[in-house]
Order: sequence, then C-alpha cells, then structure tokens
Amino acid sequence: MKYNFYRGVLAILMIFAAAALAAGAPSIPSPHLSGEHVPDELLVKFAPSVSPDPVARAVGARIVDRIPALGVFVLKVPTGTLEATLLALSRNPLVEYAEVNGIALALGITPNDPYADGVNCYNSSHDGCVSQWAWGKIQAYDAWGITTGSAEVKIAVIDTGIDSAHPDLPLLAPGANFVTKGAPPEDDNGHGTHVAGTIGALTNNATGVAGLNWSISLVPVKVLDASGSGTYSAVANGITWSADNGAKVINLSLGGSVPSKTLEAAVKYAWNKGAVLACAAGNSGTTQKLYPAAYTNCIAVAATDENDQKASFSNYGKWVDVAAPGVHILSTMPNSPVYLTTQYGYLQDYDSLSGTSMATPHVAGLAGLVWARGVCSTNTCVRSRIETTADPIAGTGTYWTWGRINAYKAVQ
Repeated sequence: MKYNFYRGVLAILMIFAAAALAAGAPSIPSPHLSGEHVPDELLVKFAPSVSPDPVARAVGARIVDRIPALGVFVLKVPTGTLEATLLALSRNPLVEYAEVNGIALALGITPNDPYADGVNCYNSSHDGCVSQWAWGKIQAYDAWGITTGSAEVKIAVIDTGIDSAHPDLPLLAPGANFVTKGAPPEDDNGHGTHVAGTIGALTNNATGVAGLNWSISLVPVKVLDASGSGTYSAVANGITWSADNGAKVINLSLGGSVPSKTLEAAVKYAWNKGAVLACAAGNSGTTQKLYPAAYTNCIAVAATDENDQKASFSNYGKWVDVAAPGVHILSTMPNSPVYLTTQYGYLQDYDSLSGTSMATPHVAGLAGLVWARGVCSTNTCVRSRIETTADPIAGTGTYWTWGRINAYKAVQ
C-alpha cells in the first residue's frame, strides 16, 4: 500500500516537472548560472531512497556519470533546457540539491617581464635567466636541515596529470584519470608536471631543479584536459578518490568562479578523511572568491614575488589564508611536446611559470614536510603549523590572514 502511494506521488511530481519544462520555466534569480559551466550538465543529489533514473527521465535528462563518495549524479540535459531543468529539479522534493557542473581551470599564467638574478640560473623560454629564488625566501635550506620529507607521505596532485617519464621526478604512485577514464594520468598540458616538481622534484641529484620534498610519494590525478580545463564533477571525483586512497595532502592548483555544494562536499569529505588541502586563490587580481579555495577546509593560497609583494595577478582578501612564492617559479615540464610547449612556446624539461597555481604547491609541499617531521598526527595540527608560523609580511591581515609561509619555522 505504502509502495503504491509512493509511486503515485512520484508520478505526480514527475508530471509537474515535465510540465514546468514544457511551459518554459522563468529565469532563476540567483548566481547559479553565472560563471563558467558545462552548458548541458547538472550535478544532482537525490533524497535518500529515491531512484534517480525516473526523476531524470521526467525532465528529459539522462545520467552520464556519478561521484560515488558523495552520492551525486551528473545529468546530461537537452540543449537549451539547462536553466529550466535546474529550476524544476531544485523545486522537486525528491532532490536534495541541483546545480550546474562548473568548469575549473588551471591557474598558471605567462609572466609579463623577464627575471634574472644571474646566479645558478636556468635559461627560461619566457623569463630569460631564472633560479629557484623561493627556497631562500621561505627558508627551505634551514628546513632541510631538520627534514627532507618521507616517501610514506602521499601528496595527490589534482591537475592535468604528471609526466611519468621525467628524469627529475620520482617514481609516481598509482593515480587516476577522470578525463579519459581507464587511461594513464599522463600530462598532456604541462601544468601538472610543473606543480609536481615544486612539491617533489628529485633533489641533491646534480640534475635540474630541487623539490621542497626530497622524498615524497606523488600521486597523479588527472581532472583537467590538454587545454587545462575540467568539470567540477571530475575535480570532486579526484578529491574523493585521493582521500580514499590515502593522500595526506591534496594540491588543487585550479578553480572556478561558480560556487558548488558538490565541490564543497568533496573538500569536506577529504578533510574528514584527514587530508590537508592546498588550494589556489585565483589570478584575477581581485577579491573575487574562487572555488574550492574559498571553502573552509581548504588552505587558500595567494601568490607573492621575490620582494615579498603580492603578485599583481593574485586574488586576495580576508578569505585567503596564506601567501607563497608564485612569480617566475622554475620547475619541471614534460620532456615531450604538450599543450604549453607547442601552443605557447614553453621549453621541455624545465621552464618558469607564474600564478597562484605555482604558489599552491609550496604550501602542499610544506604540508608534506610537516607530516614527515612527525610532530603532527592530525591535519588540523599540520594546517595550524603552516598558518601560525607564516611570516607577517606587508599585506598580512588585508591580502591574506596569516602571512607568507616559512618552511623552517613550520618544521621546527
């Protein structure tokens, strides 16, 4: 009897949903459709015990993917019906929430001006003669006298993938690919390999560049395509997969302008699993919030230059937690042709990039060092050491809350 009643209610609700679509639903007076998003996909979480297929079909949609850890489904909707479908599902009591599937972008940018210090430098294709100036700025040399990292610490690089054949990167841990499922998480852009080098390039090997961790387990998680773009659903899957597979640190040098309950839930899921999440604050040079960086369980990272000034492109504000070097950062690049080398002329093997994407792996790498030091047993402790030991450079309290990170103080 109860089952038949439930089926009747479901049928009525589906009829109303279909009718709303047929009539042409009004615009939604909210920011749900602002910012970059997939034009024909929605992220939907259904109420407990609801079968998602009938509800999806009632609004002309079909399920194309899911985020198992969060119980969220990716729905493909007919072209031109995104707003009406979103409204219909948002008003359906069988749905907990519905939202657009936002687009996250890699957050590196091309430097405007060459930088050269003339000492132990690398001839960059964009910056001329550059060195790894950041290590001295954050007192990494002193930190390395205390700890150089541990292979027991897993750091997931959720990005465009990592070049597994790079001679200056360690043997990679098994990863995942949420762009082309089943394929290896190889880097066809260059961004992810650059991020990975800052965290854990092979160090003290008389080759190339140094990583903040001399010993680390790098986990490649590909969620961005060759152009550096990816869906929120892929990012959320990457975050939850990393947490489920033992990542102690998750680097997110990416972001989108659209807030997302799914993305926020993924960040919270990983935090509750014990991971530290380092997230880029964005490159629009404004106080605009970027996601997932703006969520509570992320360490939002701004970028600074070699003079400890806020980078002109870096987002800022009291929602940002710390700053880290992010201008003219020299690191690893894939040693085969990829998007950044073929489309923009960056060098293979090594080159310098700027962006909050480049600042964020300094924070992720430092989290790895703190875990390896053994003074913390929780992610709350690791985050606290990174934030409270930061140097209160100019702009602290206005551009960011805590200051520019200091590796030596954090691992003391």
